[in-house]
Amino acid sequence: MTREQVAALLAYAVRLDPRTAPIDQAAAAEVLDQWADLLADVPPTAPHPNGRHWDAAQVVRHHIATSPYPVKPSDVSRPWHGFRRDVVDRHHDPVPAADPDNPEAYRAELLGTRHAVATGTAPAATFRELTGGPAAEVAERLAALGDYVPRSVAQALADYRPRRAERERRAVEGLPDPLDVACPHVHCRARAGEACVNRRRNPRRAAHPSRLDIATARRYSPKEPAA
Repeated sequence: MTREQVAALLAYAVRLDPRTAPIDQAAAAEVLDQWADLLADVPPTAPHPNGRHWDAAQVVRHHIATSPYPVKPSDVSRPWHGFRRDVVDRHHDPVPAADPDNPEAYRAELLGTRHAVATGTAPAATFRELTGGPAAEVAERLAALGDYVPRSVAQALADYRPRRAERERRAVEGLPDPLDVACPHVHCRARAGEACVNRRRNPRRAAHPSRLDIATARRYSPKEPAA
């Protein structure tokens, strides 16, 4: 963010939480210097391949609405770096327009695209986009999961709801979701939509492999023709 964008973000935070207002002009300048330094590599907004766009103002709003502590610049930068890692992990390099017989230009375009994705100035190219995956199906699967938080702050919440984040990732990337089916494991028998459990009936971090096998078979099995 530029210094002007950081100043606007600080003004928004003060409007939502007046207790964070600096006591005088000198204090305001010091706070601005601190925030501008820590948020220099954080964009105000950035795209995400599954539609959960980054919005620094919404991250500030979420923090003020849910935390008893005044917002700090790290409360914005930390979620951004998590968001950026997720975007980069989802990115699949498109074929550069540069001539492949010119390795320097080819590599420069490839690195330039990756840098633009990492800094939020360009959207990531997902495998489904490169292969023409159906966007309607992705939207339908995401809608089935529900959308009870603003999409712009969903990434900031991913660490606190890993199961939902994983289901959204599978929906966007067109992968089978084991929670779409019941678990056949004899000590589990979790119903569709419920997490798998271990022998002590405690939730597992991952679904049983046999459950994923069923979900995979169902997803890729030939569709019955309409009557």
